[in-house]
Amino acid sequence: MGKIRIFGYPNAGGMEMTEREYGRLVGKLSPKSPCRKNCLNAFLVGGFICMLGQLATDGYLALGLAQKDAATAASCTLVALSALLTGLSLYDNIAKFAGAGTLVPITGFANAIAAPAVDFKTEGFVLGVGAKMFTIAGPVIVYGVSASVVYGLIYWITTLF
Repeated sequence: MGKIRIFGYPNAGGMEMTEREYGRLVGKLSPKSPCRKNCLNAFLVGGFICMLGQLATDGYLALGLAQKDAATAASCTLVALSALLTGLSLYDNIAKFAGAGTLVPITGFANAIAAPAVDFKTEGFVLGVGAKMFTIAGPVIVYGVSASVVYGLIYWITTLF
């Protein structure tokens, strides 16, 4: 193992250390993450988002939509709400508080599509918004569609026999 030369950190002024010693120093100087608090915030906000989805579904059912249509309308409502909050720069504040609680529901996917579009709006609608909208979500869409095609082919082949 080679030595690592460290500059600019307290108690490490220009000294050489092994990778293991460097790892211990980094662990000692790094701020500790409040894991329980972060998990609780993620649980509460993710649960709140899911509760909003259930309330929207129940509302659409009360308006007379069929179960499948109500679920679709609730998903569309959550996506639209997420995109609106992203455009108003409020979703990032919620995500900083909730962490992974905003990533798991469908709202996280809507945010992943809308955020790059908002970030690059100064470059124009074609080269900014249009070109950058799917930089994060594009691979997810491509692999999701590709996987569904493969699954469909496997299902079709197995039903032939």
